Amino acid sequence: MNVGTTIIKCRHSVRKYKDTPVEENVIRDALECAHLAPTARNDQPWLFGTITDKEIKSKIAALTDNGKFIADAPVCFAVFGEKSAKYYLEDCCAATENLILALQSYGVGSCWVAGAKKDYAEPVRKILNVPKEYTLVSLVPAGIPSDISLAQKKVIQAVTFCDVYGKEKEQ
Repeated sequence: MNVGTTIIKCRHSVRKYKDTPVEENVIRDALECAHLAPTARNDQPWLFGTITDKEIKSKIAALTDNGKFIADAPVCFAVFGEKSAKYYLEDCCAATENLILALQSYGVGSCWVAGAKKDYAEPVRKILNVPKEYTLVSLVPAGIPSDISLAQKKVIQAVTFCDVYGKEKEQ
């Protein structure tokens, strides 16, 4: 293993955080990593918001179906995509993953909360006063983990194949 794969392999969804602010340099670096994500045709159709205001986080958390813990996170990132860009969803998902991995490299836990195609996407956009040409793709609450619950992952053999699915490789 190397440093990059170690960061990826130790990343887990974190929903409980210590009441410790995330350092500004960590936020800045994570945002820089997000904006350097791969993007189709170099469109870069994204807009990143950083939310630290407790009242705003609480309003957003109340709108979500699976993100109530956003209210208690020291920071929440909001990733928006420009709707007119053909590959905004793919590009913004790549940016979200870069953001999450950058945070993990600093020991900051996070959890990807869906935004794309959710009923609360438009209300969140309005709360944050984001221009209409953008739509919410993801919310990423983050902070120093106070508790980590590890979900069991499938074994690698159950989710991979070589050349043709279902065909055993000849020896």
